[in-house]
Amino acid sequence: MTDEESKCFEREQKRMKLSNTRVLKMSGQIVPYRYTSCGHDRTVHYMYDYARFVLANERFYLEESREYRRSVLKGKKIVQDRRLAAPKSGEMERGVFESLNETQASLERASGYNRLEAVKYAERWWNAYNPQYHHFTDNCTNFISQCLKAGGAPMHGVPDREKGWWYTGDNWSYSWAVAHSMRWHLSGATKGLTAKEVERATDLQPGDIICYDFDGDGRWEHNTIVVMKDGNHEPLVNAQTENSRNRYWSYEDSTAWTPNIAYKFFQMNG
Repeated sequence: MTDEESKCFEREQKRMKLSNTRVLKMSGQIVPYRYTSCGHDRTVHYMYDYARFVLANERFYLEESREYRRSVLKGKKIVQDRRLAAPKSGEMERGVFESLNETQASLERASGYNRLEAVKYAERWWNAYNPQYHHFTDNCTNFISQCLKAGGAPMHGVPDREKGWWYTGDNWSYSWAVAHSMRWHLSGATKGLTAKEVERATDLQPGDIICYDFDGDGRWEHNTIVVMKDGNHEPLVNAQTENSRNRYWSYEDSTAWTPNIAYKFFQMNG
């Protein structure tokens, strides 16, 4: 564990104590997927899946996450262990999903937003990559857009990448895949995918979106989707890049967190 990860752990312990939250049980599994060696030194790339059963103010839930890590060993001693970005498409197994064959006319259609379907998609794909969509190294916003689309959020703006929110299979708007662009689209859009900004995380419901500016410098870097509420009525979220399920919304357990972090809370219209 690095110094930054130790600080994350300390913040998370403090938050849980203040919010009357307890971890009742934890489990983890390590799956190596690449080995290299040089003399007596070895490098192991591995996937670490962990889960914890949590009680928050008399409500239980299961939180899950996947990390990709690399350990460097000298003999039998681990001299370095650090988190990595998720492997690129093709390096790990991928799921199967129905084909997406969209025409421009269907992309422009109006429809209601089905929160249940959005959450079902977030639960199905939080730890896998739908092969019918492009996969990015920083995949968080692409994943959120897929959830919104699964919920029937209407697309608009084809083929202008700087306009609206849309995906055609071989092209997409900036707001579809770039966290900063999605945040500003949600703030100002009046057509297609629209939302209402609210003041508190507790105002959100499953299917709503949270945007994150970790450094508080005005550049928005991450998005998550609310999938349920804990016993304190606080949102739990699913996300990718660092694949997570039922994660507490504030991200104080993340190495990206800083004291200057800023959030935006959006209730999806429709």
